Amino acid sequence: MPVTKALQTDVPELNVLVNSAYRGETSKQGWTTEANLLDGLRIDEETLKGYFDDPSITILKNTDENGSINGCVYLEQRGPKLYVGMFSVSPLLQGKGIGRDLLLAAEAYAKQVNCNTLTMTVISIRYELISWYERRGYKATGEMQPFHVEKKFGVARQPIELSVLEKSI
Repeated sequence: MPVTKALQTDVPELNVLVNSAYRGETSKQGWTTEANLLDGLRIDEETLKGYFDDPSITILKNTDENGSINGCVYLEQRGPKLYVGMFSVSPLLQGKGIGRDLLLAAEAYAKQVNCNTLTMTVISIRYELISWYERRGYKATGEMQPFHVEKKFGVARQPIELSVLEKSI
């Protein structure tokens, strides 16, 4: 189904989707869960609403035939690079090409806004996820960043650092 730009009216549905993809029992039905690494929420409606007030941020959504959101990706222009984050697919629909479609849409969006590099951070011990991105052309830069989550978005169960991945287009 189509990938389109999310609207502020999508915030409640985006909030449910992102949290279900990353945290809690529902997330464990998919392979992208962080529930074993972090407790708490991944995002909240207040933060999501704020994204729509920032002109450098765009959220793309994938919808099913009924118009329900089943995937999304956060895109933020950072100079010549486009940061890709909050990449979420419903745990029940992972492995069906929705993620691939969202990444392709992110690359198309990057070209539209004259960004020639997509960049992201991934929890460094998420080897299967990093491998998935590598199969799609992303490469580890060797840069590591500290995990700096606010307490309201979970508490790490172990020390966590982030690996920076990039793809030139």
